[in-house]
Amino acid sequence: MATIFSKIIAGEIPSYKVAEDDKFYAFLDINPLVKGHTLVVPKREVDYIFDLEDDELAAMQIFAKKLALAIQKAFPCKKVGQAVIGLEVPHAHIHLIPIQKESDMLFSNPKLSFSNEEFAAIAAAIHKAWEENAD
Repeated sequence: MATIFSKIIAGEIPSYKVAEDDKFYAFLDINPLVKGHTLVVPKREVDYIFDLEDDELAAMQIFAKKLALAIQKAFPCKKVGQAVIGLEVPHAHIHLIPIQKESDMLFSNPKLSFSNEEFAAIAAAIHKAWEENAD
């Protein structure tokens, strides 16, 4: 049975895509902790991030690194934090979260809500920075 992330990758469920290549897909977290909170997922469905092959895990981190640079360019912050929890969806994923302070990464914090237009603008800003970094 396909996970919600596999359905997002396949286009069966809409998402605010920010970046994609042949192996990975990145999109905005629909329940973000902060503006720019993005998820990176492998296109291959694997539940636990450490069950990925070594080369896949390394490639995922490199993809996430490039995306973190784009997020930081689009939404200036002290750093882009990375979290891997993996309990809520059985599909490996990395949270990339622009942070000003450590507490911005607390998943117990209230989630933000944005309109479709705001989500689209956030995704477009990150995608634009991603494209600029690709040159």
